Amino acid sequence: MFLFHCVKQHVFNRGFWDFVKLFYSNFSLISYKLSLIILISLATLSYLYLKFHYKPMAKSTDKNKKLKGKSTFIASILSVFGKNPYRPFNYKQISAQLGIKDKASKDLVAAILKEMAAGKDIVETKLGKYKLNPEALKTLGHSSSYITGIVDMKNTGKAYILPDEGGDDIFISANNTFRAMDGDHVKVMMFPQRKGRKIEGQIVEVLKRVKENYVGVLEVSENFAFLVPDNANVPVHIFIPKSQIKGAKNGEKVIVKLTEWPEHSKNPFGEVTQVLGMPGNNDVEMQSILAEFDFPLSFPKHVEKAADEIPKIIPKEEIAKRRDFRNSTTFTIDPLDAKDFDDALSIQKLASGNWEVGVHIADVSHYVEQNSTIDKEALNRGTSIYLVDRVIPMLPEVLSNELCSLRPNEDKLCFSAVFEMDDHANILTQWFGKTVINSDRRFTYEEVQEIIESNAGEFLQEINTLNHLAKILRDKRFKNGSINFHSEDIRFNLDENGKPLSVYVKEQKDSNRLIEDFMLLANKKVAEFIGKTKSKKEAKTFVYRIHDEPNPEKLNTFIQFITKLGYTLNINTRGKLADSFNQLFEKIHGKGEANMIETIAIRTMSKAEYSTHNIGHYGLAFSHYSHFTSPIRRYPDLITHRILHWYLNGHKSVNQNEYEKICLQASELERRAEKAERESIKYKQAEYMLEHIGKRFSGLISGVSKWGLFVQIEENKCEGMVRLRDMKDDFYYLDEDNYQVIGQRSGDKYKLGDRVYIFVKKIDLSKKQVDFELVN
Repeated sequence: MFLFHCVKQHVFNRGFWDFVKLFYSNFSLISYKLSLIILISLATLSYLYLKFHYKPMAKSTDKNKKLKGKSTFIASILSVFGKNPYRPFNYKQISAQLGIKDKASKDLVAAILKEMAAGKDIVETKLGKYKLNPEALKTLGHSSSYITGIVDMKNTGKAYILPDEGGDDIFISANNTFRAMDGDHVKVMMFPQRKGRKIEGQIVEVLKRVKENYVGVLEVSENFAFLVPDNANVPVHIFIPKSQIKGAKNGEKVIVKLTEWPEHSKNPFGEVTQVLGMPGNNDVEMQSILAEFDFPLSFPKHVEKAADEIPKIIPKEEIAKRRDFRNSTTFTIDPLDAKDFDDALSIQKLASGNWEVGVHIADVSHYVEQNSTIDKEALNRGTSIYLVDRVIPMLPEVLSNELCSLRPNEDKLCFSAVFEMDDHANILTQWFGKTVINSDRRFTYEEVQEIIESNAGEFLQEINTLNHLAKILRDKRFKNGSINFHSEDIRFNLDENGKPLSVYVKEQKDSNRLIEDFMLLANKKVAEFIGKTKSKKEAKTFVYRIHDEPNPEKLNTFIQFITKLGYTLNINTRGKLADSFNQLFEKIHGKGEANMIETIAIRTMSKAEYSTHNIGHYGLAFSHYSHFTSPIRRYPDLITHRILHWYLNGHKSVNQNEYEKICLQASELERRAEKAERESIKYKQAEYMLEHIGKRFSGLISGVSKWGLFVQIEENKCEGMVRLRDMKDDFYYLDEDNYQVIGQRSGDKYKLGDRVYIFVKKIDLSKKQVDFELVN
């Protein structure tokens, strides 16, 4: 006991660690028995020391110092919660974040967490798990830094938020995406921006789930299954209980409805709603694309029934109400495989020597009444979708291909824009209203082009006159600042099973431009008729097709990009900028960099959309523009017809808020349809290249990245990647500023636009990816 007392006195008078040093420095001078007694005493004292030092009510010789140390410790714990304010932690996770490994200190963390919870700094979400109290966010500088926006999810699990109010994208790390999916509307808590770092945040709430149906391949286990989504931007697999797979087999493509995402689950839960079939089948793949973008695969039976019940015979009373063009020379010009002829042109020479040109559009609004069963379905679809091998119509086929289609030698109801024009394409008079026509001929673009080039064929004078007038309209448009954007129209020749036999680019010729120019004229004049007022009187509500000016920052970035490739743009005035764009497109035509420059140029521009708030159409250089000419395949055109007819009958303005909502929905559906169409092209290109594995082609470098070179085959416009890891003759690195890769040893360069020779190495059809290798 005396020895114990001496050890105790030494510990508490001189300090615990001083005694330990003393003991070990004299260990060899002490007998074994005595050292054993001292060790036991030391162990006992160690326990008493820890208890004495950390117990809140225990006495301390340096109380202020201990309190200060504890405060620092609490601040360290708070900083962990502050970095992840909506993530719950237990004491082990906090300890790991602070680098604490010994049990005593971990126990201390557990005790402090309980104290902090009692003090309301943190809240216990479930037994042993804590997260920061929302009130404590104010202390950490997070009181007002919230934004809302749309999730742009990446396949790595990280995401970017496109803010509702505009501005820079916000980076979200993979562990801060909450339970959000690609495209969701979310609430984001902003982090204080660190110098030299991108803007970051954390998703704290999903405000609106943008979609609930996902397409992919089913992986079936003994008691459950997972959906592996086709969309690479959905980085999680969807868990499906075995009872909810609806008889689907392992490896089949299915549609899964998201049912819930439990708070503590890494994966969302779902149920199979439709089995599509095995991957690789053409119908399965095309249906997968449609389902991925939430487009219906068929019309509901009640919609088909309503369409079938529409009378096929036009009443004489209806014809009597309309202006009759059945005796005017009238024809349609459409693609070879078209069935929905929704526009026709008529032309006749007037006694004055001027020309009367009629732009006749199928009168869908006569057959599809507002808020009817068919109308509601059309509103939900928004547009027809043109995949490589099929059209998914906005309206049932009895309407789109029969009743409303302006087929030759049949009386058809139209809504028309009729213009009196002189030989210089000046508009002398105009008229809008309901008509009846009877088309004399159904032309294809190829047939009309042959007539133009050969100067021979049916309706030669009429076609030549329309072509002459169209060219003048086109020249005037470009002189006024219209930008002639180029984009390749890739087409496929398919066999009866949808397998691609060849790929080609559909070239725009005079026959295509002839129709385009008269459709633009009708769309413009209809918008001006409603939107342009002679006095300061406010214009009535209308549906416009608008296109905003390019974002200055994006435009500047684009100019820097093309400057490095040897091109320039004049941005001094709007007119000079438009001229510069048109000259640029002419210079790059046929070059390797053309596709990339044209793509980036289009992305530099704002996206055209529908709105009741008119700001004009920048790309066309029109102050007023609408979509009037395609009501069979675009819902905004259908409501344009309704509103125009309403105003022609002298009625007051329609409700702007009601139609603005429709415009927003139609714009979104249009964007989705475009994405679906691009995905079908990518799939068919990859499928076509399956038959050419190992074959050699000439191509142009169409893009460069840190992963490799994008090469577009000149012959068929299929694009694939030459991966840097497969370029084994040297170690190549990316020179991002000059759009090239450079060999570290040899100095060899592969630059955007260069011609190279490749062979087809590998095709991943499920991912629509094509891999090439360079040929020496």
